[in-house]
Amino acid sequence: MRNSDKQERLIKAFKSILKDEKFSSQGEIVDALKAQGFDNINQSKVSRMLTKFGAVRTRNAKMEMVYCLPIELGVPTTTSPLKELVMEVGHNSALVVIHTGPGAAQVIARLLDSLGKAEGILGVVAGDDTIFITPTNTTTTEELFNSVCDLFDYSI
Repeated sequence: MRNSDKQERLIKAFKSILKDEKFSSQGEIVDALKAQGFDNINQSKVSRMLTKFGAVRTRNAKMEMVYCLPIELGVPTTTSPLKELVMEVGHNSALVVIHTGPGAAQVIARLLDSLGKAEGILGVVAGDDTIFITPTNTTTTEELFNSVCDLFDYSI
């Protein structure tokens, strides 16, 4: 079997495992992949794959913290239902802060990053459900706040 075929099989198995939303550690993912015949898999490779595919830890239906893939792997647009994931937008004199649903911050931050400096965004940092946005020198925090609110149809 060609190396690219093995890689494709591994990626397919990896994504399938994460869709189950029952694996809470990288070690459990390694074990599941080994059980499917991927003998050369290790925690380091799983960690890189989790990062590459944008996997996040969130609570499943049983309220367990598990790894899962984001809903959308491409660069999202503002016409996608991401607006519904924005719970709150606020700001102070230095930053704009967005609170999202669990696990949604990184996807929304990716959208904001794609807008970049043209929209007054110097940088974006995302956690699980919180995003910090800093404005460029030519944009006030208030202007950026209003722009973000408009972008996500968020009303104060």
